[in-house]
Amino acid sequence: MAVAPVLLAGMLLALIAGPGIGFGAASLVLAAMLWHQLLNLSRFRLWVLDPRPENFPEGSGVWSELFSRLLRLQRLQAQTEARLQEALTRFQNAGEAFPEAVAILDHDNTLQWCNPRAGSHFGLDLQRDRGHKVTNLVRKPQFVEYLQRGEYSAPLSMKIVGAAGVETILSVQVVPYGDREKLLLGRDITRWERLETMRRDFVANVSHELRTPLTVLTGFLETLSDMPEADPQMVDRSIKLMTQQAVRMSRLVEDLLTLSRLESTTAPPREEDVSVTELLQQLHQDALALSNGRHEIRVRVDTPDGLRGNQEEIRSAFGNLVSNAIRYTPEHGRIEISWTEEAGGVPVFAVQDTGIGVEPHHIDRLTERFYRVDRGRSREIGGTGLGLAIVKHVLSRHQAHLEIRSEPGKGSTFRAVFPQERLLRASVPHALRAIAAAPSA
Repeated sequence: MAVAPVLLAGMLLALIAGPGIGFGAASLVLAAMLWHQLLNLSRFRLWVLDPRPENFPEGSGVWSELFSRLLRLQRLQAQTEARLQEALTRFQNAGEAFPEAVAILDHDNTLQWCNPRAGSHFGLDLQRDRGHKVTNLVRKPQFVEYLQRGEYSAPLSMKIVGAAGVETILSVQVVPYGDREKLLLGRDITRWERLETMRRDFVANVSHELRTPLTVLTGFLETLSDMPEADPQMVDRSIKLMTQQAVRMSRLVEDLLTLSRLESTTAPPREEDVSVTELLQQLHQDALALSNGRHEIRVRVDTPDGLRGNQEEIRSAFGNLVSNAIRYTPEHGRIEISWTEEAGGVPVFAVQDTGIGVEPHHIDRLTERFYRVDRGRSREIGGTGLGLAIVKHVLSRHQAHLEIRSEPGKGSTFRAVFPQERLLRASVPHALRAIAAAPSA
């Protein structure tokens, strides 16, 4: 009810019934209206102090419509806040699950938020470090300079040492966004850096290994082409040496192709029944031919059981172990090739020699590509430096592992230990035997 109609009605009543009655009645109505407004204002004030939906006031008249609209606005606001909170929760959950370190910085490089991975990479803790400058938390000079320089087109690579003393290489990238805010990203690239180092070393080693035989071949060809008359003795000697170098290059290329195939193949090997007894007989004949009577070679077979696996790969691995033993064992040395079954049904192929042996600090690196204890001696005896790397990959593809025991001056033992599940039980009785071969003529 508006004030103007009340006053107009009071004036009319005053003309009819007298001024006292007219203005008195108008005063009473205005007082009632004022009391009504004050009552609704009081209800509104109480709700503002505690704006919960269940405390929402019930008004009358104009206040009823006003309160209804406020209630609808409050519900819309609550729904909007719920959606924003849900979106924020999803963002935080996604950020926490992100495999890389993520941190949000303001214009002053103050930490606003970070995920758990930022703790392992940068040592940040959200509860402890929120509101602190990240340059005071990560005190790497190159990191501080990178942030302060403001040029973020290229990532920063830096090394950090974790709590366990493990060195990690991080790729750090800053992405500006919004109102002068920054997204700090950190990714562990240690594995990729090591792979890149291995790739560079691999290319350098292959180039170095091929350079020597190519130089020999080129030199002899130039010498022969410049000779006015062929010297039969010189020609025979040149052809012999060039053949040796060509064989060496061929063996290197074959080993490279084998290793490349093993490293690039993710599918499991084609499996078949492998008769290890027959395989060892073939290896024995190959060993006698390679030794050419310079060693005593024995083969010991303690079990007729075979293996379940890829025959070609297993033969390659076993053959590399045998040929290495022959190459690194001096003349008149002894080599024993054995196939045994240890406790629990664990099949083991082993090659034991009385060769030059290996120092303990070299053993862990023997299966690296092109790693040689004595480079000069390795090239002299014709090794490619890839044999044990091939053995390692073949055994890994058969869930087996290589054990190396060696003592300088006394010899070495290389053991290929297969899981029990790979053992193939012989279907017929087989007499255990030891094959001994004296030095061949």
